[in-house]
Amino acid sequence: MRYAVLVTGPAGSGKTTLCGALIAHAQTLGRSVHLFNLDPAAEHFDYQPSIDVKDLISLDEVMEDLQMGPNGGLIYCFEYLLQNMDWLDASMGDYEDDFLIVDCPGQIELYTHIPLIPRLVAQLNQLNVRMCALYLIESQFMEDTAKYFSGVLSAMSCMINLELPHLNLMTKMDLVKSSRESRGAKPRQLERYLEADPMLLTDEINAKTNPKFHALNETLVDLIQEYSMVSFLPVDASDEESLTVLLSHIDNVLQYGENEEVKEPKDLDGGDFPEEED
Repeated sequence: MRYAVLVTGPAGSGKTTLCGALIAHAQTLGRSVHLFNLDPAAEHFDYQPSIDVKDLISLDEVMEDLQMGPNGGLIYCFEYLLQNMDWLDASMGDYEDDFLIVDCPGQIELYTHIPLIPRLVAQLNQLNVRMCALYLIESQFMEDTAKYFSGVLSAMSCMINLELPHLNLMTKMDLVKSSRESRGAKPRQLERYLEADPMLLTDEINAKTNPKFHALNETLVDLIQEYSMVSFLPVDASDEESLTVLLSHIDNVLQYGENEEVKEPKDLDGGDFPEEED
């Protein structure tokens, strides 16, 4: 059984930073973890990818050769990848029983309404890869209620489209901690955002928007309430304790190690236990 964690979310949410931090943390625990770069435009990594989609196709080359823009070129890259899944199968062949951290692109339309990532997930399922997804939004979303709700809606859309076990993360919590200490904010104020309880924030949204949008705001609130599936785990990629909590959540979601074969018991001298006599 192979395991993979899809790290998704909008650009600037800290995906690549979190991937590097998770790999470093897991390696200190003696775990075999590899980076899989799924972004054909990515250039800088904290760890060299073990699997890199740019070995198959590069966004820069597509834009230059086919005269495409960045968004159209990215869609072309994923369509090309889906047509060449034998490359991915061969690339993943050396990582049986290993743990892959998949750094995904930051264009959220790939997860929310263009069915490219869901099709890739279906293909990976056929390759016997057990997966979960992380959806990241940065903590600065909490400074703007309307922006926060857009993050909640995009996270919910990603969860529905990918149909994977899912963890939503509020990243860069070190910034929130320093800001909270300077302004004296209470931890309970953060819980309103981490638990994504929209009814508590409806008045704040309506106070900042044109009255003609109030009905739309309330409809979106009802939609979020109806699904009742979005909550956020706070994460600070620079804090080892925070990474420990996140990794334990990932292991639980993936049921990591549940399919490992049970080894034969050994006696204290290292030999097999003798069979019982009748």
